[in-house]
Amino acid sequence: MDIPLPSRTALKAQAKRLRAALNDAGTPCTHAQALESIAHQWGARDWNTLSARAKDAPQPGYHPGQKISGRYLGQPFAGQIKAASRVGSARHRLILRFDAPVDVVRSALFSSWRQQVNCVVDATGRSLRKTSDGVPHVVLDDAWAGG
Repeated sequence: MDIPLPSRTALKAQAKRLRAALNDAGTPCTHAQALESIAHQWGARDWNTLSARAKDAPQPGYHPGQKISGRYLGQPFAGQIKAASRVGSARHRLILRFDAPVDVVRSALFSSWRQQVNCVVDATGRSLRKTSDGVPHVVLDDAWAGG
């Protein structure tokens, strides 16, 4: 299965996270080294080659079976996309299946657990629906836009 190449912005974000993780683990890594490493992971000879192949605009990349992680109602989750369809030119309707149920209630007095949710996300991986304090219900990590 071919995985669509993310945008240049998303690739740079991957390199930034890689560099931070390596530095936190005590392995010094420069930004240039992180970029080269990301290029090799994507099968390119070097960063310049990968950068030339990548586009500036985000590419749609949501498909059933895709592993995802992020936050739902402020709670971290990992899981996969059960179903995906395009809504317009830059939105996707997704059914997310969490690996483990997520407690969506902030109260210490009771819990409400969800293991599957429906949402519509924009090109940055953020849901259109928001909580009363303005936070998107769903925020996907590693969305193709690098969010």
